[in-house]
Amino acid sequence: MSDLITLTLPDGSRRDVARGTTAADVAASIGPGLAKAALAARIDGEIVDLSRPIEQDASLALITAKDEADALELARHDFAHLLAEAVQRLFPGTQITFGPATDDGFYYDFAPAEGRGPFTEEDLPAIEAEMRALIAADKPLRREVWSREQLISRWKQQGERFKAEWAAELPGTEPLTVYWSGDDWLDMCRGPHLPSTGKLDAQAFKLTRVSGAYWRGDQNNAMLSRIYGTGWLNKKQLDAHLMHLEEAAKRDHRKLGREMVLFHLQEEAHGSVFWHPNGFVIYRALEAYLRRRLDAAGYREVKTPQIMDARQWEQSGHWGKYRENMFVIPDEVPNTEDEGPVISNDAAWMALKPMNCPAHVLIFRQGIKSYRDLPLRLAEMGCCHRNEPHGALHGLMRVRQFTQDDAHIFCREDQLVGEVAAFCDLLDVVYKDLGFSDYAIKLALRPEQRFGSDEMWDWSEQSLRDAVAATGRNTPEWGWEELPGEGAFYAPKLEFHLTDAIGRTWQVGTIQTDTVLPERLDASYIGEDGARHRPVMLHRAILGSYERFIGILIEHYAGRFPTWLAPVQAVVATIVSDADAYAQDVAAALEKAGIRSETDLRNEKINLKVREHSLTKAAFMLVVGRREAEEGTVALRNLAGGEQKVMPLAEAVAFLQAEATPPDLR
Repeated sequence: MSDLITLTLPDGSRRDVARGTTAADVAASIGPGLAKAALAARIDGEIVDLSRPIEQDASLALITAKDEADALELARHDFAHLLAEAVQRLFPGTQITFGPATDDGFYYDFAPAEGRGPFTEEDLPAIEAEMRALIAADKPLRREVWSREQLISRWKQQGERFKAEWAAELPGTEPLTVYWSGDDWLDMCRGPHLPSTGKLDAQAFKLTRVSGAYWRGDQNNAMLSRIYGTGWLNKKQLDAHLMHLEEAAKRDHRKLGREMVLFHLQEEAHGSVFWHPNGFVIYRALEAYLRRRLDAAGYREVKTPQIMDARQWEQSGHWGKYRENMFVIPDEVPNTEDEGPVISNDAAWMALKPMNCPAHVLIFRQGIKSYRDLPLRLAEMGCCHRNEPHGALHGLMRVRQFTQDDAHIFCREDQLVGEVAAFCDLLDVVYKDLGFSDYAIKLALRPEQRFGSDEMWDWSEQSLRDAVAATGRNTPEWGWEELPGEGAFYAPKLEFHLTDAIGRTWQVGTIQTDTVLPERLDASYIGEDGARHRPVMLHRAILGSYERFIGILIEHYAGRFPTWLAPVQAVVATIVSDADAYAQDVAAALEKAGIRSETDLRNEKINLKVREHSLTKAAFMLVVGRREAEEGTVALRNLAGGEQKVMPLAEAVAFLQAEATPPDLR
């Protein structure tokens, strides 16, 4: 075996180097600047430490801060380990568990020392200071391969029962690695890591919050303290992110929901929304708008049961694949006596529906369907329930009870591309009407665990590609991307990711092909040849759920909705009490024109009224005083900003009517 190996660099050039050469050696041979800037290396596509020996011919690319995505992932991973080391230095006896990088930072889960109690946000400044001291120390980070027995022994000696438990379950067939920070602290980790702690910018991170988290995500296990942080490559990136977080906090739908009295949630109904009148106005306006769009697109609305027998869910496959997310109900009358169990062990099981699709197949199966009946587009504003863990619930964004703008299209194979393309066009109109002109389209491909043959998946995936291509949206301008392994267990799907006013993305709409469920539930139609055929079933939603989409809308518009969605479209406010009667006449004219309005006749200064109603996000204010009452005019003010304009009442009503008209009716 030769002592030399050949490394191929990104520019195509080749270097013959000694076997065992590291990427750090190569960087140093190219120049001191690169040696200083290098953070890690990509060897044959795999990111590894700079110090990893290279034992065979390979392609080699050095990673620097210019490779931002890779560099951020490395930095955030290191910040997580730094957090763990800092906590154990400051709080001896604390046990460490896991600490991954996240999309904008990192976290680490800790078991505080016995008797200490959980960590709090008051602990964060001291932990940050210790992390900065570790960065200043520029401690080398060193990888070692250990046996599973070594790992378990080490963790038990250190009193790290969580790490010992995890190490005992790791497969003994693969190399198990630890990383040393200097010579006095280590953690179990696959890596890779930066060469040393000093490669991190001490001013480029911030610890943000503390929460509880169950060990391994199981509520039957120990409760841990999770410390979150955000980490970046430099202070400029951090400052920009913190400013973004500040803006996001101002737009938080939970905060605005309270201020605008839109909805509330409480423990007596975990994950279910109490819609207040103002909030339900938005809900109803959005629902009415979407109904009109669906009617115009040839959908037929249905309503299906909330509860179905478990045998139906077994037949559809959900009982086996999805039961953990379902609310199951015994089908019997509960015991009302004080003695004995409330429910026996003999009851058959039913379940609240977590989705509408099996019920829509049952509707399709009623009566004989011909190829001439297809496509059949069945829509349902379907209320569903999913058994989300309490800790995962988040305002309107993640709930247990929700209503989908759901629909299923039953079509022939030759109709599939046209139906998906038509859906893409409909979705485009809806998103633009709702203020989202920027969205990306992703194709989620087959997962490892799935129903159906490879031939079916090949056809389904290609059909979705062809449909998007038919609309001209399979381009970088539309954010077109394919996502391996991200499809549902029964079908590939198109995902639609909205970008909101402050640049965040939200995955909302989806359409997916399905030949599995029609087969499992025996749905068929009579073809032109007189034989029975399976329809293709398209599962599709534009908003996803009303609850989550309204949460997104609240944050996108910062509560200041377009007039047609605003809970209060106009406030009639008086300058003097002499104008009270005229203000009531103005309000009556607005009501007659279908404009949602309120009156403010309080004996307060008009500037105070303007300020207060601006905060509650009313759309317009009509100010009236003696002169306006005498002349039959109003002073119209857009509370989102803009100058006040005096005009005749009829003109103001006509203007507001036009502003309050939903986009599909203009």
